[in-house]
Amino acid sequence: MPNIALYIVMAINWAAIPVGVFAFVHALLQRADAFQAIDRMTKPAWLGITGGGAVALALFSFADFTMMFWIAGLVAVLVYIVDVRPRLIEVQRGNRW
Repeated sequence: MPNIALYIVMAINWAAIPVGVFAFVHALLQRADAFQAIDRMTKPAWLGITGGGAVALALFSFADFTMMFWIAGLVAVLVYIVDVRPRLIEVQRGNRW
């Protein structure tokens, strides 16, 4: 790989780890009944998914044969951040109208 491409891949690897940790910590700090209110999986399930995703992002690399585990971890935490997190925030804050 050219030198600049190696730096880009390393930046992607390192940037994904805080995203996974953020998703896990956010899930950890939410109320358990909020997960039931949004009709998604339970809080322990999301803690396992986001925790496993964060560990996969920390242990595996985007640039070698373990890339499929890294991508699975990234998809897991991004599903939480994009789909579950906004609904949790909406349920806990209530309707603003």
